[in-house]
Amino acid sequence: MRAVLFAVVVLAAAVAIFVYSGVYDIGADKPHWSVTTRTLETLRERSIARAATHIAVPTDLDSEVRIREGAEHYAQMCAACHLTPGMRSTELRQGLYPQPPDLAKLGTDRPAEAFWAIKHGVKLTAMPAWGVSHSDDAIWDMVAFIRKLPQLDENGFVALAGTHGNDGHGGHHHHEGGGDDDHPANASSVH
Repeated sequence: MRAVLFAVVVLAAAVAIFVYSGVYDIGADKPHWSVTTRTLETLRERSIARAATHIAVPTDLDSEVRIREGAEHYAQMCAACHLTPGMRSTELRQGLYPQPPDLAKLGTDRPAEAFWAIKHGVKLTAMPAWGVSHSDDAIWDMVAFIRKLPQLDENGFVALAGTHGNDGHGGHHHHEGGGDDDHPANASSVH
């Protein structure tokens, strides 16, 4: 028992020394060590899966009303990080680490987990807790839309959302065809 207690104390001291040394680069422009990445990804995935276990998924997620409402919310709140069809990047997304999933390509096949992540946010990422400012019903609308999102092209997205989406910084978002909303493809500007 003494050996176990000694090992725990030594480990705790080593962790404290590591943390207080400042040797770990916490900058968002440097990737985590691979062991840190794997640990955080596993922690995130298992935590969300466990928390979402008892969430009852509404049966009307294919409702056009839900999808349209969700599209409008997504364009204003999510597009800057999670992109829209045809959008390559945004000024905001370029600086995020870890990179948010490209929901325009991935969507979700786990609505309960998507609902939980949108409502509660995710620590150690830029994912906010939208449940602080939005009702459960509005969050389910977003989930309904995210399920449909990979099936849309750029025109389909605009038809549902009424806009290309907010990039979180003045509307500059780059599309697959080159250029962006505010500048022709051959304009020389830095974003």
